[in-house]
Amino acid sequence: MEQRRVIVAGAGPAGMVAAAYLAGEGIPVAIVEQERDLPADLRASTFHPPTLDMLTRFGVVDAMIAQGLVCPTWQFRDRHAGVIATFEMGRLAGDTAHPYRLQCEQWRLTRMLRDQLAANPDVTFIYDAKATGVTQDADGVTLAIERPDGSAEQLRAAFLIGADGARSAVRRSLGIPFEGMTIPETYLTLSTTFRFEAAIPDLANIAYISDPEEWFVLLQAAGLWRVLLPTAPEEAADEAKMLDPARIEERMQGVLPNPAGYEIRHRTAYRVHERVAGSYAMGRVFLAGDAAHINNPLGGMGMNGGVHDAFNLAEKLTRVWRGEDLSVMERYSRQRRKVALDVVQQQALRNRQLLNQRDPAVRRAYHDELRGIAADPAKHHAYLLRSSMIQSLRDLEDVA
Repeated sequence: MEQRRVIVAGAGPAGMVAAAYLAGEGIPVAIVEQERDLPADLRASTFHPPTLDMLTRFGVVDAMIAQGLVCPTWQFRDRHAGVIATFEMGRLAGDTAHPYRLQCEQWRLTRMLRDQLAANPDVTFIYDAKATGVTQDADGVTLAIERPDGSAEQLRAAFLIGADGARSAVRRSLGIPFEGMTIPETYLTLSTTFRFEAAIPDLANIAYISDPEEWFVLLQAAGLWRVLLPTAPEEAADEAKMLDPARIEERMQGVLPNPAGYEIRHRTAYRVHERVAGSYAMGRVFLAGDAAHINNPLGGMGMNGGVHDAFNLAEKLTRVWRGEDLSVMERYSRQRRKVALDVVQQQALRNRQLLNQRDPAVRRAYHDELRGIAADPAKHHAYLLRSSMIQSLRDLEDVA
């Protein structure tokens, strides 16, 4: 069994970025993926500025921009009052090489990295391999995998990165708690060819639209608009009805009346959880991405946080590979857990509270606060640093 390598379980954004970083440092990597190929789906699509700064290391950002949509502004709106506040990403020009959000589906990134890594002789892809358990000793880690035919294998490595998603077998095998909560609503995400930008005045590419009855989010991607609609538990209990084309059309007409009807290209529904692993590091095994933390997608910090995990982890693991003490990985855990708990979850909670607030006085106070932030250059800039995740990266140095 090979041992002088790092196994990465999971070929999502966090796993692929960690693998690409390590491979670029000359460290042999084996990537274990349960699927036969990398899925093209409706998962996260918003890349924040510091994430794009990181990804320049792999030479993929220009291609992502070509396949995606650059969004220089984003806004909070009220369904009836219109624009509340528009935030101008260009104000971050002195803080990042990419002062904008990029709308580009995450599968485009993972496939670009896959194609790049496939040409590297130090990288091995092991598809159709479901991680089932982990054991470790002083010299290395053993990952048990199961094939589609039920046969089992054991893979050996010096270190293991568990980037195998929210239901992480790596995390469960280590007995690491994954505490948190499940949000009552189910989120329904739809993609449509309808041109909202032509129908709604002053609409930014990314808009969070508050309403005491039913808030929603509009995200423009290349050639499509994505609509995120919260769905009450009683309706979500009947998934067939929730996803029925007639019911979807009814809900889209509620977003904006359109006599011609809506062409829906994709539809998916998912429950939203907010959970953080009790530790991101245990011996020679490390967690990243959804295996380490899952959160409400409002604010687009989940996938971006996973990429930031991967960079932090891979940079420190490279140092360990070259002789530093393994204890440096405990700082990875402390730093990235703090971001998940203090930044990502808190921002998502605040966004959700703002969007579905029913008390008129509280709504007015929220809206006035946002208008004040947008109107004040210093506050506007500070708000952008936080919401773009730049500030969370700067604050990491304060975590011992």
